[in-house]
Amino acid sequence: MAVSEKVTGRIQMAWNTFRDAIWPLVEALRDLTPIIVVILFFQEVVLKQPIPNLEELLTGLVFVLVGLALFIRGLEIGLFPLGESMAHAFAKKGNVFWLLLFAFLLGFGTTVAEPALIAVAGKAAEVAAQGGVIEHSEMAMADYAFGLRMTVALSVGTAIVLGVLRIIFGWPLHLCIMAGYVLVVVMTYFAPEEIIGIAYDSGGVTTSTITVPLVTALGVGLATSIRGRNPVLDGFGLIAFASLLPMIFVMVYGIVTV
Repeated sequence: MAVSEKVTGRIQMAWNTFRDAIWPLVEALRDLTPIIVVILFFQEVVLKQPIPNLEELLTGLVFVLVGLALFIRGLEIGLFPLGESMAHAFAKKGNVFWLLLFAFLLGFGTTVAEPALIAVAGKAAEVAAQGGVIEHSEMAMADYAFGLRMTVALSVGTAIVLGVLRIIFGWPLHLCIMAGYVLVVVMTYFAPEEIIGIAYDSGGVTTSTITVPLVTALGVGLATSIRGRNPVLDGFGLIAFASLLPMIFVMVYGIVTV
């Protein structure tokens, strides 16, 4: 009887390990399936052309599938618990200065490392040089892209600070966002036309793979730790600030530099 229970326990443990390893791949495949179906439909039915480089496409698809599964799993076991635990620790410490400094550096650091922002900043520098907005040289384009990245990173750091203050003091989220977008509309009239589109896109590229998990975990963890705050109502909304402020900061950057 004891031997049977031991074997059953080992089988159950092996199955749980197998399930934990395979299930993220199943979920990733489920998420990618609509994209695959759309591409196949338009390629085969609308364009009526064979899929080019099929072997390379399948290899890339496998890489994306495995990478997405590992990324999601990493968020669940690493970044989310880390962000929430640090938020709990700062709330327990009761030092607002260190909390706000951490929030700013978290927003700044994750945005600087954001791959989407690096790509957009580089492309914006190229277009600005081609349009005669800046000098058409490698140094000028590199300086423009670097300045744009730093501006967006500073804006996200500031946004996370404002979001943390909102959680601490219980400011209404909708009023903060409405006021911010009013400022965006006003800034649009004063900013150079060349920078407006970049500014609007900057709000989207900041909320990507690196920034969102840590910032979300920080907000939820902080709202959970503060008495009288609801994690659902108060813990979310930091990403909205991180999308809003870059538009304002980049338009200011355009006014100053262009």
